[in-house]
Amino acid sequence: MQTSPNGTESPVDLYTLRPTPLLVVISGPSGVGKDTLLQRLRERGQDYVFVVTMTTRPRRPNEVEGRDYFFVTHEQFDALIRADELLEHSLVYGDYKGIPKEQVRRALASGKDVLMRIDVQGAEKIRRIVPNAITIFIAPASEEELIQRLLARKTETTDGLARRIATAREEMKRLHEFKYVVVNADSKIDAAADQVIAIITAEHCRVERSPVIL
Repeated sequence: MQTSPNGTESPVDLYTLRPTPLLVVISGPSGVGKDTLLQRLRERGQDYVFVVTMTTRPRRPNEVEGRDYFFVTHEQFDALIRADELLEHSLVYGDYKGIPKEQVRRALASGKDVLMRIDVQGAEKIRRIVPNAITIFIAPASEEELIQRLLARKTETTDGLARRIATAREEMKRLHEFKYVVVNADSKIDAAADQVIAIITAEHCRVERSPVIL
């Protein structure tokens, strides 16, 4: 309902409504395939704005600046923290990750749905700042499948791999904090992408939705 000038409620004109852009958080344990899922959504031509996380960790050989992450120094990251220009940030495996506020503001101003990939710690902070964010937990089909994906990366020491597996087990316990869960099973990435698209479509069909304000 809308309020008329005399203070009474009047019916909403369905044909003058503009879709409210959604802030969609894609989260889950390390190795679950968040990056692969977002890449498949891009390949399928979905009209979303993909927010890129900023990190202080070194760039891996297959990663592209501005597509996978924005790679910055600790000094640059500290400057953004001091200026309160990060929507959220956290220390993950010895390096910082965060989401620049200005990037999200510009994305929402475009009128398009905004997708951000973020770790489970960061998702908790986003929920506090933006209660109406759409949070989606990406889960593996099994713990064994997740471990095999981490092993296949060959980017960790034995101790580092053990730490990631232990962290993933703890993060899986927090699945209930999210609005939705999507299982990303091996060789079924399109099924996972279909589910994410269906969630976003359903959220746009809700009658009541307030805009995202940062």
